[in-house]
Amino acid sequence: MKKWTRDTVIEAPIEEVWKLFDGSLENMQKIMTQVIEHEPIKVTEEGVGSIYLQKYQEGNRIEEYHVETLAYQDTSDYKQMKIGFSLAKLFEITADYRLEKLDEARTHFNYTATNHPLKWYVKLILLFASDKMVVQFVERVKSVAENEYQVHT
Repeated sequence: MKKWTRDTVIEAPIEEVWKLFDGSLENMQKIMTQVIEHEPIKVTEEGVGSIYLQKYQEGNRIEEYHVETLAYQDTSDYKQMKIGFSLAKLFEITADYRLEKLDEARTHFNYTATNHPLKWYVKLILLFASDKMVVQFVERVKSVAENEYQVHT
């Protein structure tokens, strides 16, 4: 299994950043541009156990998979959503998004992704995998959240 973690401080209130993870396709596409569909299949009151059908486009190929919410917390000072899914029967992936309120206008963002290969030959690919995608994702979340907040103020 491969694991990557990145942190940043976002110059926007925690609620503004959290909107990007609220489950709406429109907000999700601002930070996950290749997600083309995100439909609820089962939504639980507490969040954990909710399942969504998600479609992701990579070039001409479209992958379809079920995303399950594995952890969910939503308080005024701390928010977390951890999701898991199987991609192309090759990888079990988790993504853990954590937001912590630093003050009224700043949020600490932590993103951890894990990638567990399901086939022996995929392990070789992971040996050479870099954190480039994780770094780009954290930078995109920071940029979008700060730009959206500036537009609203």
